[in-house]
Amino acid sequence: YSNIDEFDAYIIVSFVNATLVLSIGETVEEVTDSGFLGTTPTLCCASLGEDALVQVYPDGIRHIRSDKRVNEWRAPGKKSITKCAVNQRQVVITLSGRELVYFEMDATGELNEYTERSEMPAEIMCMALGTVPEGEQRSWFLAVGLADNTVRIISLDPNDCLTPCSMQALPSPAESLCLVEMGHTESSTNTNDEPSERGNVSTKGTIYLNIGLSNGVLLRTVLDPVSGDLADTRTRYLGSRPVKLFRIRMQGSEAVLAMSSRSWLSYYYQNRFHLTPLSYETLEYASGFSSEQCSEGIVAISTNTLRILALEKLGAVFNQVSFGLEYTPRAFAIHPDTGRMIVAETDHNAYTEETKNARKQQMAEEMRMAAGDEERELANEMANAFINEVLPEDIFSAPKAGVGLWASQIRAIDPIQGQTLFKIPLAQNEAIMSMTILKFSVTQDGRYYLAVGIAKELMLNPRITNGGFIDVYKIDPTCSSLEFMHRTELDEVPGALCAFQGRLLAGCGRILRIYDYGKKKLLRKCENKHIPYQIVNIQAMGHRVYVSDVQESVFFIRYKRAENQLIIFADDTHPRWVTSTTLLDYDTIAIGDKFGNMCIQRLPHSVTDDVDEDPTGTKSLWDRGLLSGASQKSENISTYHVGEIIMSLQKATLIPGGSEALIYTTLSGTVGAFVPFTSREDYDFFQHLEMHMRNENPPLCGRDHLSYRSAYYPVKNVIDGDLCEQYLSIDPAKQKTIAADMFRTPNQVCKKLEDIRTRYAF
Repeated sequence: YSNIDEFDAYIIVSFVNATLVLSIGETVEEVTDSGFLGTTPTLCCASLGEDALVQVYPDGIRHIRSDKRVNEWRAPGKKSITKCAVNQRQVVITLSGRELVYFEMDATGELNEYTERSEMPAEIMCMALGTVPEGEQRSWFLAVGLADNTVRIISLDPNDCLTPCSMQALPSPAESLCLVEMGHTESSTNTNDEPSERGNVSTKGTIYLNIGLSNGVLLRTVLDPVSGDLADTRTRYLGSRPVKLFRIRMQGSEAVLAMSSRSWLSYYYQNRFHLTPLSYETLEYASGFSSEQCSEGIVAISTNTLRILALEKLGAVFNQVSFGLEYTPRAFAIHPDTGRMIVAETDHNAYTEETKNARKQQMAEEMRMAAGDEERELANEMANAFINEVLPEDIFSAPKAGVGLWASQIRAIDPIQGQTLFKIPLAQNEAIMSMTILKFSVTQDGRYYLAVGIAKELMLNPRITNGGFIDVYKIDPTCSSLEFMHRTELDEVPGALCAFQGRLLAGCGRILRIYDYGKKKLLRKCENKHIPYQIVNIQAMGHRVYVSDVQESVFFIRYKRAENQLIIFADDTHPRWVTSTTLLDYDTIAIGDKFGNMCIQRLPHSVTDDVDEDPTGTKSLWDRGLLSGASQKSENISTYHVGEIIMSLQKATLIPGGSEALIYTTLSGTVGAFVPFTSREDYDFFQHLEMHMRNENPPLCGRDHLSYRSAYYPVKNVIDGDLCEQYLSIDPAKQKTIAADMFRTPNQVCKKLEDIRTRYAF
């Protein structure tokens, strides 16, 4: 082994009372002649210098040379080593909780103890040393976390060794520390954006002190390479357990693996910091790992197993797992009690399995009929071979059925395992258009029911249909099966379904209806015929119903239970070809349309949904609308052109402890987020940054950014976060110019960008 080796030679596993040494080769095997003491737990080990190893254990330090000579330093008296920090040339240990002892390697490769020791004012909880910068003898600073809720930076300069440089107070005790050099700066600057004095300080990147707290919070602070001052602290909540930090290598540079109730990776990639959760079970301890098979891996402990992991897709925000389906998924509903998914699959120009088998039998019979008497035996063999041959559809594709032929099925999936629990195929030419899970109040059994809206013999262009159905299934409490209850025939296609006060709201063509549960079919209780074209989406909250028309935006409807009426009391001033909606609050709805626009509509405070407030008492309030519209109008809060057809909108929290954001997905597979500003100051800041970025960093293709984001409606009250984040990748001189115009430093602008992202997403 030597420091210039490309790959690691050993994996050291420490137990409560022993140390196991494993050699890395084609296989991982235990070795006994490594020089490590195997009868004691190991606190820390590392390669030292060019060809030596160091093992720190509770009773001392073993310095193992390449020729197997061992130098040992014993802890004095009855003291024992409690914490330690090691890099390529330095070792720092803690004796009995408070006393710091410093060792440094000299030119001959010997490990020498510094003569003076330092007593800390409180018990030391954790320590960290940075890696030795290229061309230097030592790392200049030691970070120490104390039980008095502080982190202190200690100088390791020979002239004033073990003297405190700076201190930072913490909200709770530090669990672990990690010093890493990340990112790239255009020149050597300190935290005040002034040129560095010390000429031999590396200008490659910025030194960050990562602090993992016992309350599950990660702090990242900039360490000044000259004075040792700490500044520019960023905070992120990672989980419910204390945060452990480990330095690893990713893409040739340093990164930090943070472990709490879930594991996170902090790394610098494409000019910005990423802090991304790992889609893996909880890890307890880890270290960087490099071998021929896995050059940048992680060796980790999870429960009682040792695992070697490799990370992929750096820069990706989401990890995705694909589960194959037979047809295109059109809708899904989540069973509230079990969390299992019920998926509606529908494909146009497709056969069902039953029809495929019938067509196969028909073609085989035609082969037999076409053969003469002397070829009949051969034709029978060919027909039987044709029937028995199964061509995988993922390779050869499915047979094309023709226009107007549909195949559908209902499938239940365990979303964690990807396991299909059951499938219910529908008949040929039945297309599932909508689906919802609800409880019927009249059944009084407390069970969930699945309502499925089905179109029969649907032709898309021109739109012709032979009616539709609403099928009702009773869901097993464990969501392991469905019991078919009944089918309700309709004149129109049920394009949208929604649970509403223990009943079912159905959009049948352009008619909005309320259905209740009956023994043989659903019972129609109430309807509204004033939606202009076709209902595509229904949302409900309280007594209000929010109905989306295919081209006339959203209608706000009040259900009056006493009179059993659905009354339109407000609508939109603009036509919108709605694809999806989600409620933000009782008066506010977000809308995505077919032309790639997202808008938010809100009812003004003056709008009333109560007919009794009309002084005439003749319901004229509902009849005063202009051009057959509603008498009251919603107002537009914000508008933004995304550029792709929005397929779904959802108000959700993406990270534990984070704030809610509006998540959207598009036809081409984009997942994005609209995040609300919490202060006017933030909005003004990003508005100015967006304005500067439009001027300083115009799009490559020459389009005007403002014109693009206002393609159909003028952009309103939305800042383009993607454009603002390009600030991180533009020329450093431009960064300084833009920051100066905003009376800030580039660091402060970067912090603002990072804060708004980490508050809502990864």
